[in-house]
Amino acid sequence: MRGLLRWTIGATIGGTVSAALSATSNRVGCGLVGLWLIALAPASLAQIQLQDARAVTLTLPQPAARIVSLAPHLTELVYAAGAGDLLVGTVNYSDYPTAATQVPRVGSFDTVNYEALLALQPDLVIAWLSGNGAQTIARLERLGLRVFAEETTDLDAVAVSLQNLGTLTGRERRAQRAAHDYRQQLQSLRERFSTAQQLGVYYQLWNEPLMTLNDQHIISDVLRLCGGYNVFGGAIPLVSRISMEAVLRADPDVILASGMDASRPPWLDDWRAWPALRAVKNEQLYYVAPDILQRHTPRIMQGAQRVCEHLAKARAHYFPGSK
Repeated sequence: MRGLLRWTIGATIGGTVSAALSATSNRVGCGLVGLWLIALAPASLAQIQLQDARAVTLTLPQPAARIVSLAPHLTELVYAAGAGDLLVGTVNYSDYPTAATQVPRVGSFDTVNYEALLALQPDLVIAWLSGNGAQTIARLERLGLRVFAEETTDLDAVAVSLQNLGTLTGRERRAQRAAHDYRQQLQSLRERFSTAQQLGVYYQLWNEPLMTLNDQHIISDVLRLCGGYNVFGGAIPLVSRISMEAVLRADPDVILASGMDASRPPWLDDWRAWPALRAVKNEQLYYVAPDILQRHTPRIMQGAQRVCEHLAKARAHYFPGSK
């Protein structure tokens, strides 16, 4: 349960110029040869420099060809950016797309098997800054590995992550297309719900203990996108334990639950024991599968669509005639 809750090249120059240049023997000719070769050299051989979520600039001599990702959502992002074939290692719960289930494991996001990781000889490790943690990332770098730390705290950043991975792997075109498609979906929802009347939402991450997320989490951005706000947005820390009394005081318009899988968690209906609670009294208890909402990938648009539909239904109940 802990693992589930906290996650989260060289190309060759085509053809040959030797026949065209074989007659050239003076210095001018040699200079032309050099210029021709530079002009024909593929962009993938150029050095890559990119700043990560720590504001640390990573330098790669060429696009990465052997990648290890240290979180399920990072694995999914690598595939979405068109570089899934370059993955040589990942962590537990990396199950999307199906091909990811065949990639060797190097532990979990919070317990890395360093020996297994090193044996894979990656030329790039993609890490999750808040999930893997600064100490793990520092240790990987002390072991001589190149690490790029990612952190996605809002919906716009998902597209940026796709572009970053495209740059690091030489798959820029595929990644740009994926980022473009994602941004179009995001903009469509923004236009639809930008003027919607606000609803207070309690996002229930778990039931024993009661757990939620604050406004620094991407799910709060989903709520804002759909015309809602997180009633525990100011909670500390990012993933917070709260009391039953706190939920009763907040008295949300909507309770939106997570769970372990695609099935509706039975504990969502436990709230019916509190009939005076606004969300219960008005039958506004909803569920969205965690895989399409809690992973910071393009699939979060599927989850966002579900959330927006739920809040639209609630809004029609509280504000008849509203859009």
